[in-house]
Amino acid sequence: MLYVWIKSFHVVFVIAWMATVFYLPRILVNLAEAGEEPAVKARLLLMGRRLYKFGHNMFGIAFLFGLTLWQGWRLWPSALPNVVAGMHWIDAKLTLVALLLVYFVWVGRLLKRSGKGIALPSAKALRWLNELPVLLLLGVVYLVLAKPF
Repeated sequence: MLYVWIKSFHVVFVIAWMATVFYLPRILVNLAEAGEEPAVKARLLLMGRRLYKFGHNMFGIAFLFGLTLWQGWRLWPSALPNVVAGMHWIDAKLTLVALLLVYFVWVGRLLKRSGKGIALPSAKALRWLNELPVLLLLGVVYLVLAKPF
């Protein structure tokens, strides 16, 4: 039962983090299209900073629950199973999650640079970059469900 609760919390916090991963680049698109409207830019920057902080918190909590699922059997062998014993899909999943984290941090840096007045990539380029995490997430979901290797 403990395993199901930990897994449920992990999934919920991953969903919250992924919401920020998907929405933060949209804020950048709006910033790129805001032109010379200082009030609009200030509002978008505030929204972006708050969302980025929220995303960091959600990732941290999701990470702790995920780490417990992955290695918790070492501390509580009677309560948590070793869900990845001898399997290597977890290595591929963690690689994709690391890439998602790098993407998230990079988008956060673009937001900070924009706040300092440094130009963003074009809105069109930002829209294309917004699609990348969808593909990475699809890979993560496939690996978790199929456990192909």
